Amino acid sequence: MPILEVRELTVSVGLSDGRRATVVDNVSFAIDAGGTLGLVGESGSGKTMTSLAIMGLLPAGARVDAGEVLLEGENLLAKSGREMQRIRGSRMAMVPQDPLTALNPSFTIGSQLAESLRLHRKLHGHELEIALVEALEQVHLSAAKERLDQYPHQLSGGMRQRVVSAIALAGRPRLLLADEPTTALDMTTQARYLVLLKELQRTTGIALLLVAHDLSLIRDVCTNVVVMYSSQAVEVGPVTQVLSAPQHPYTRALLGAIPRMGENMRLEVIDGQAPDVAETMVGCHFAPRCHFAREVCVGTAPTLSARGPDVVARCLATEPDGWVGA
Repeated sequence: MPILEVRELTVSVGLSDGRRATVVDNVSFAIDAGGTLGLVGESGSGKTMTSLAIMGLLPAGARVDAGEVLLEGENLLAKSGREMQRIRGSRMAMVPQDPLTALNPSFTIGSQLAESLRLHRKLHGHELEIALVEALEQVHLSAAKERLDQYPHQLSGGMRQRVVSAIALAGRPRLLLADEPTTALDMTTQARYLVLLKELQRTTGIALLLVAHDLSLIRDVCTNVVVMYSSQAVEVGPVTQVLSAPQHPYTRALLGAIPRMGENMRLEVIDGQAPDVAETMVGCHFAPRCHFAREVCVGTAPTLSARGPDVVARCLATEPDGWVGA
């Protein structure tokens, strides 16, 4: 049984004119124990809304219209708010984008970490003191004992991200959602943090859902990938297959925009911009920006269809009888 299974998840948000706009459209995927799945796509593609729906933390005005979110077989969408409070932190946890805003500047690192350990592992006294140091040492934060008395502003960005990760892991969850956890970090710190994520997954066996806009990051960390565009999953499959033989023009364009060291190459340019969520799209959402689009793409909405045993893609042009080869 997968640790996490998302089935045909659809999420909408309310607009000022009273209409509702779909921001996650019929998205499905699964993650096994110890597995790593990446959600990748540009801003506004629906990645973060998908992860917030899984956590039961959708913002005001957003709602789940259809689908299921199964955590070890239990449908989280059927849980009450109080039940979700008990699940968050103990069975699943989230590492947010910006560790500075995630941490309370008025409290020490130790007090914020202790809250999670008291709530989810019922630790107190000497046991709590030992667990606090162990939690920071687990994420390789130097001088762990001294850090407990420091405040967030006294730590670097990389240190704060490690603290946020320690808090997320303190309850020993089975599932960790990391929402663009390296966005606020420089390249060197980002590389170190990714090494840490892989090590933590190897030592704890957690399932990891990594949200990112960078395919090269997904390639380094994940085993499977869901490429999202304009609220939809447009390509799904093992990372090695999707990145070596992309079946959707959007995936191809993202890969073509990544510079490769030592190569003198012209980078891919994706003309235009993603459609506004308030727009009503009839055909393929990517058609207005796609080099391979034909008239049929504008009027016919493609569905996810097989491109081999493990990969599915949402594109008329790359279907077996389409006009673009692999």
